[in-house]
Amino acid sequence: MATTSDLKNGIIINFNNDLHSVVSVEHRTPGNLRAFFQVKLRNLKNGKTIENRFRSGEEIQIERLESGDFQFLYKDNEDYVFMDSETYDQVTISGDIIGKSGSYLKEGEIIQILSHNSKPLSAEVPPHVYLKVVTAPPGVKGDTATGASKQVVVETGATVNAPLFINEGDVIRVDSRTGEYIERAKA
Repeated sequence: MATTSDLKNGIIINFNNDLHSVVSVEHRTPGNLRAFFQVKLRNLKNGKTIENRFRSGEEIQIERLESGDFQFLYKDNEDYVFMDSETYDQVTISGDIIGKSGSYLKEGEIIQILSHNSKPLSAEVPPHVYLKVVTAPPGVKGDTATGASKQVVVETGATVNAPLFINEGDVIRVDSRTGEYIERAKA
């Protein structure tokens, strides 16, 4: 069993029967009192951050997470189906874990999935993805003075606000975290 002296930023501990990532650790020794560790923890399930004070030498339970490359196969209602690149096992992950970034996933794309005891905890979708524009309304001449944009539909079915010069068939770069247009891909 590990003790509080083993606490470091980035490790995962089991605290109050939930997995938490250590955000920051401070060792304090006030006056003539006992030393303690002031620790900021982020809950891996809901993302909430809490602060807790651990006594020096208190036992903690450090957890190990497995990380692996998984290939996106298809979307099934609200769930996403992936295949482990090494074992070819299929894994179904709920849309809550993937979040809104899932609407920018293309079939065959490789992402990293963190799991604990074979249960998926989080999925790391690439921050920027290249997507082909499937539907784009024509840009009206003269609307460019205000930096106007239009809504285009990309190959995954998601809609993105893009500049007026984007046409059907163009490949654009999109921020998968916010859904914002970044640039037109260079040919």
